[in-house]
Amino acid sequence: MAILNHAVTTTANGTNHAAAMAPAIPPLGHPAPLDADEFRRQGRLVVDFIADYYTRIDEYPVRPSVAPGFLARKLPETAPERPEPGDALAAALRDVRDLILPGVTHWQSPHHFAHFAATASNVGALGEALAGGLNINPFTWAASPAATELEVVVTDWLGNALHLPETLLFSGGGGGTLLGTSCEAMLCTIVAARDRKLAEIGEERIGDLVVYCSDQNHFSFQKAARIAGIRRGNYREIPTSRETGFTLSPKALLAAVRADVAAGRIPLFLCATVGTTPTAAVDPIRELCAAVSGHGVWVHVDAAYAGAACVCPEFRHAIDGFESVDSFSTNPHKWLLANMDCCALWVRRPEALTSALGTDHDVILKDPSAAAQDDGHSNVVDYKDWQAMVRADARFEVPVPRRFALVCFRLRRRSIANAVGVKRPREEVEEEPNDDELNRRLLEAVNATGRAYMSSAVVGGVYVLRCAIGNSLTEKRHVQEAWGVVQEQATVVLAAAATTCTDGTNERAVPPIKEFVSMKEMAHMSAFGHWNKSCSNACAEQLDNKDSKISPVRPHLSYSCAACQGAGSPAAALMEQLPCSLI
Repeated sequence: MAILNHAVTTTANGTNHAAAMAPAIPPLGHPAPLDADEFRRQGRLVVDFIADYYTRIDEYPVRPSVAPGFLARKLPETAPERPEPGDALAAALRDVRDLILPGVTHWQSPHHFAHFAATASNVGALGEALAGGLNINPFTWAASPAATELEVVVTDWLGNALHLPETLLFSGGGGGTLLGTSCEAMLCTIVAARDRKLAEIGEERIGDLVVYCSDQNHFSFQKAARIAGIRRGNYREIPTSRETGFTLSPKALLAAVRADVAAGRIPLFLCATVGTTPTAAVDPIRELCAAVSGHGVWVHVDAAYAGAACVCPEFRHAIDGFESVDSFSTNPHKWLLANMDCCALWVRRPEALTSALGTDHDVILKDPSAAAQDDGHSNVVDYKDWQAMVRADARFEVPVPRRFALVCFRLRRRSIANAVGVKRPREEVEEEPNDDELNRRLLEAVNATGRAYMSSAVVGGVYVLRCAIGNSLTEKRHVQEAWGVVQEQATVVLAAAATTCTDGTNERAVPPIKEFVSMKEMAHMSAFGHWNKSCSNACAEQLDNKDSKISPVRPHLSYSCAACQGAGSPAAALMEQLPCSLI
């Protein structure tokens, strides 16, 4: 197994048989760096590997089909004592290809729609290599003046690109810094707010401090609050509703604050969100700031996902009211092509951070990028295409407001009643799934194809599928293909759920698997008429509409020509493997 191929057997008394039987290994000594020529050669190997990966990434299943523990079983129990003889790096890259990649979820895949994208780029990978080569630790200005000042300049550029208020910028007395994650930003600002408040009221009252957010906030806020010493009972998660678009209600917030004040507790911190994880909801910042004004509450805006969209003019309304906030953070590793991890944080009063955290350098933000605007525009165009396709298929609904590049959708319950099929004895019919279970099955089926990867959320008690479009490699064709996968699997799931008992006690039906419809008819079922028109079998024959046959139960299994549809064909073999409940 190349560089990792090493095993040692040790007895109960600690005798190392490999060491006892093998000749003595001379000490490694001090590792010498690669000379310049060898470094260049090995660098080219790594760059070629990355380039090949990006070239072929469209071919990989988005999510691996592996079981927990798969990798440990393939690796030795102990680390190798020496590199592989010969070209150790080439051997290591083969191990990455053969052992690691089969277990990787490909976050840069154009078929990855499950999570808010980590939109890196191959150019970003080169930047990471450059930074890694310099290997600077800029913990103070003196430790690396250029690195410290570059952070100041870049955050100033970015703040102006996002049209942040002057009060959050260096020129207006505020400032910014680069962190790893939004959780770090939340923790830093809660600690700053805590220390500022305790300086006023006394440290003995830390148990009275209360923090607020909506029930749509990312769980990292609760973790940050606990690390900062906020009591579990003083964490206020205010319910949202479909009527308010799952945004935090200023009225409900004010009621919670007043109740705490009346009980002798001290409101400390509000975390509002621009682009919540479940639905990309945008909290009304101006109104929330007004609701807590006069109570000394630190207002932080977590815009990890949607903050970058404010580069685009049509989304700048999302930061309306930001002139009143105390801090703001967003993740450039989501939409701005920065490699993981990267979070930008701006604060109105930098001295609150430096006082609480003992740092001694100032930081900030400034100027828009046309490329960033183009990237944001293109993601939203893709999202609008998806939204239109969902709306065009009567089997689906979009139950929550659509924002930015996230679309939440689900199967309508009445879709089952529209399925046409055959009657079966009740003992052969499984219990009818409820709405949420039906959509869970749809998500599992979509992700199992390896041709698209999506995720889910529960909003307002309703289970929805999430399609988050944003990867830099995703094109319109990938969005269309993903929707085709959803439609195909919806047909499968609805068919399996729609079995009618012969006693007539429910209205569910399974269409016979041997019924076929033409390509033209199936195209009418698709919102965009996008079907793979080449044979999925070895012949790869191009198909005419009149010759193409698709199973209404599992369309993606039977893109085959007439010659491949006969008995004993690959397509027929696949059909024979279907569960008997679908036959």
